[in-house]
Amino acid sequence: MNSIKIRSIRCVPLLGESPKGGWSNEILPEDSVHALIAVHTDAGITGYGSSFTDGRLVEAGIKVLEPLWRGENALEPERVTEKLNQNTFWMGRGGTLTHTISGIDIALWDILGKALGQPVGRLLGGTYRNRVMPYCSLLMEEPDVMKDVISKYRDQGFRAFKIGWGPFGRRDSAKLDEAIVRAARDGIGDDAKLLVDAGASDAYWPQGLKWALRTAEMLKDYDVGWFEEALVPDAIDDFCHLRRASPVPIAGGEVLTRRQAFLPFLTHGAFDIVQPDATKMGGISEQRRVAWMAQDFGVKYVGHGWNTALGVAADLQIAAALPNADLVEFIGGSAYVDGILETPFKLDDEGYLAVPDAPGLGVSLDREKVTRYAASADGLFKA
Repeated sequence: MNSIKIRSIRCVPLLGESPKGGWSNEILPEDSVHALIAVHTDAGITGYGSSFTDGRLVEAGIKVLEPLWRGENALEPERVTEKLNQNTFWMGRGGTLTHTISGIDIALWDILGKALGQPVGRLLGGTYRNRVMPYCSLLMEEPDVMKDVISKYRDQGFRAFKIGWGPFGRRDSAKLDEAIVRAARDGIGDDAKLLVDAGASDAYWPQGLKWALRTAEMLKDYDVGWFEEALVPDAIDDFCHLRRASPVPIAGGEVLTRRQAFLPFLTHGAFDIVQPDATKMGGISEQRRVAWMAQDFGVKYVGHGWNTALGVAADLQIAAALPNADLVEFIGGSAYVDGILETPFKLDDEGYLAVPDAPGLGVSLDREKVTRYAASADGLFKA
């Protein structure tokens, strides 16, 4: 099997139950912030991917890219993806086209795995593990609510948690910020991992370096595993200062796209933990390049995964193929994670997710379930 040609690519925006993001301009359930992509081939093999952006933009991106992908060999994801990247520099790198390419790349890896009868993790070079701990990603709530919300997910079997956005840092109240973190720690107990995300990529984030330094000192008292997006995304000098001074590890990078954007943050020592998102930064091909680059700089990699079940599947496969990747992000209560697969993800007794070992991404979309969130879902299942 030397070649499988791409016949068509279809996009389906997910609508109706889009999860809140904690943004100042909050996401509504009917908003499109995630899209599923299907790559159909002349061999009858279809690969699936996910893009973290408005589905209308992905639909437009697929059309713009069509002269470059139509008839290409779907068994060569990295080459095809790089072709799409290199031939669209003049249209702008890092925006709609990069987000679109991300979903296409994930789908191409899914095709390669299905064609060869192997899980993507093995095709990425070999598997270091067969299960990964997910951290349940939740929005911050007022202190009297936070404990009850996070406790419910502890009862479901999660053993690692990230709380973010919401009122944290937005009320200019150190007492409120600490009360939220204290409530979360009380809700999960001393033995669970707790991670904190300020969400400073929000529009008009009001805080700066001094707030981040004071907050990092507070977080150490609650055994917080990392402090994420504590500063606006482009403040590289402040990130470097914060990383040197902070008693807790500093994480970031979810809004960066393409490997080139990560280089200055790694070379200048801005992060302890780097968090590229495969569904918007360039797909699995780019994700693993950044992950291995981070390894060479002594920076931990944990993929950002505020997306869909296909994004979770991609993150699990990548984590399986890296020596030190021990966590994946898992949105708590998202219909687009829990409600679109034939066999939903399930925690084991120790709070881990098994890395799917079926060919490709190792998961299958449920047509009927997807239709609940996408009126045009038929395009995913037939060319």
